[in-house]
Formats: sequence, C-alpha cells, structure tokens
Amino acid sequence: MLKRMYRQKLLTVILAIYGLLSFAGMPLAQATGTLEPLPRDLEIELALSSLPPHLRDQATVYTLNLKRGFEIARKGANGFHAFVARTSSDVYKAAWPFTQYRDDILIPIAFDSAGAKANLRPFFDIAKMQAEGVPPTQAQSIIRERYASGVYKAPERAGVSYMLSPVLRAYMHPEQNNEVGTFNYPHYMFYAPNVTSQDIGGSPPPSPYPWAFRPGPHGYINLRAGEKEIAELNKKYQQLISRLCAFKKAFCLPEPNPPQ
Repeated sequence: MLKRMYRQKLLTVILAIYGLLSFAGMPLAQATGTLEPLPRDLEIELALSSLPPHLRDQATVYTLNLKRGFEIARKGANGFHAFVARTSSDVYKAAWPFTQYRDDILIPIAFDSAGAKANLRPFFDIAKMQAEGVPPTQAQSIIRERYASGVYKAPERAGVSYMLSPVLRAYMHPEQNNEVGTFNYPHYMFYAPNVTSQDIGGSPPPSPYPWAFRPGPHGYINLRAGEKEIAELNKKYQQLISRLCAFKKAFCLPEPNPPQ
C-alpha cells in the first residue's frame, strides 16, 4: 500500500513539474511580499542537501546577502559549489514580461568546478542585480543578452550539477508562463550542450530514462534519483522539510493523493 502511494505521489509530482497537470491548491500567483532571508543554518543545510553525502563536508557554500548578492559562507576544497537560488536564471527564456522578482523561489543547486565557471554565474549575476535594485525587466534583458552574445559560455567539459535536495520551488515551464510549483524531485543534471532527447533515446517523466533538459548550449541531461535514494533523502531531511514549510507556506510539499 505504501509503495503504491509513493509511486502515485511521485508520478503526480513529475507530471506537474513539466506542465502536464497542476496540483490542487498550488500557489501560482505573482510574488506577494518582500524577499525574506532564510535562517543562516537552514540556508546552509538546504544548499548542502543538493549534494551527495561524500561531497558535503568539503564543498564551498554560499549564502544570499539581500544587499549584495551571494557571499561565501564556507570555503571548500573539493571543487563543488552549493547555494540556494531565490531567483531563477531561467527568466531570460521567458516570453512573458518579467516584471516582479518573486519572493517564493527556492532552488538548491550545486555545481562541480566546470559548472561553477559557467552555469553558476547567471544565478549570481541576477541575484546581484536584484540586490542592487535593477528592475526585473532590465535584469531579464541583461541576462538574455549575455546568453545570446556568449558572455555566458557552456561548460568546458562534461560534468554534473547535483539537485538532490528534498524541496525545490521553481518555474514549471518558464518559456511559456510564470507558473511555479513546489516539488520533491531529487535529480542529477549532466552538462550536455546541444543534446536533444532524441539524440540519447530519452523522454521526459514519467519515463524513468534520462532526457534532455533545456536543449541548447547550456542544456543538461536530466536523470531522476532512484526511489530508494529519494526515500532515504526524504527521511534524513524530514526536519529540514518541516522547517521550510513553517518558514513559508509556499515551500510546503503538496500532500500525496489518496490511494485509488
């Protein structure tokens, strides 16, 4: 029974992530308040939860200073960099006007050294612009121009971005609209410039196979973590999940659907 409930919940979450259905009651409105800093210990723990256990102790961790952007909270030595983005660099893709910074985005993500030199920079740039008071529409234009002109280059080698955290809140399909969702979707992102799902014989969830995410120079191959790994992560970080939910209702994970 529990296994059946878990599979149904997972399928519902995955479908919602990619815009095939919506969770009942999921907040989809524009941001409604001023961005609040996460408690420092919570932010650091959430950032590190994006990494597998053996990489956490020696990773560089950043926290967000609302007046300056991201700052190093702890210098690491293994080449991995972890932080919690509060504004997604995906807004550059948006056809809709980016007129307001949201107060409810939560993207725990970690990059290896190659990703830190390339794909980390747009996240940090938009955080800095937000801190400096750059209007959202202008920030969107700047990020878009930097991608188009090659200021933001693709990683120099194959590598990985870890997104194993138990809570993720982000735009569901930023190319189309500004809807966001909160998910439990631990996964791996492998750098794959200009690779398509057809190239690798993959397809998006609910297929269990790898698939191409955001195809283009900065594209990835996306692979969901295994069911056992996800269950272990959820168990380990139950207190973290509860603290995030208590901090802001939008960060609460959706309730599982009852069994049919």
